[in-house]
Amino acid sequence: MIEISGLCKNFVLHNQGGAVIPVMRDASLSVAPGECVGLIGASGAGKSTLMRMVYGNYLADAGAIRVGDLDVARAAPREVLALRRATLGYVSQFLRVVPRVPTLEVVAEPLLALGVPQDAALDRARDLLGRLNIPERLWALSPTTFSGGEQQRVNIARGFAHGYPALLLDEPTASLDVANREVVLTLIEQAKGHGAAILGIFHDEAARDRVCDRVVDVTRFTPGLAA
Repeated sequence: MIEISGLCKNFVLHNQGGAVIPVMRDASLSVAPGECVGLIGASGAGKSTLMRMVYGNYLADAGAIRVGDLDVARAAPREVLALRRATLGYVSQFLRVVPRVPTLEVVAEPLLALGVPQDAALDRARDLLGRLNIPERLWALSPTTFSGGEQQRVNIARGFAHGYPALLLDEPTASLDVANREVVLTLIEQAKGHGAAILGIFHDEAARDRVCDRVVDVTRFTPGLAA
């Protein structure tokens, strides 16, 4: 479902005379349906950079990133947006939403964008918010007013609202208490059971051991760090 081959990325420092910093060389990996692959490696090795290239936030300098039938590295912006809408989900560490939109609608929005009836989309949002212990009294408020932990759980609920065939997870259990951590790990296991291909960063080793089928050390793709 996710196939990465020969992936290369440089950053150009335009404010420093156009200096070129190579950050990734010849990265290759795959994630099959129903599989969770964890990215490991030292800080700065390129884990987040790789995830952002898969999602299309960073452009690749060479190589291919196939998610389903689409090569994200060569896709037009409208194709990437369509992929994100129906096929590729991303749970980042930070919630970015339009201010003043109620939390319930924030979580339901991915389903509404796909044409799911409003009642069904809102029911799914209520179920996830309840499972993640977001008090019902907050559902009508904008999550921009919430604590960091509450925003993280809203972001997780939004990311799991639709059953994406491919899913990117960036530290989904970071800073969660025991009860909510268990909910998130269960959601990941359920997504795998439904056939989702999951690529994630898990600094929580116990969580990684539980949900990841294997790990890939991105250090071997990092110039200056690779053995």
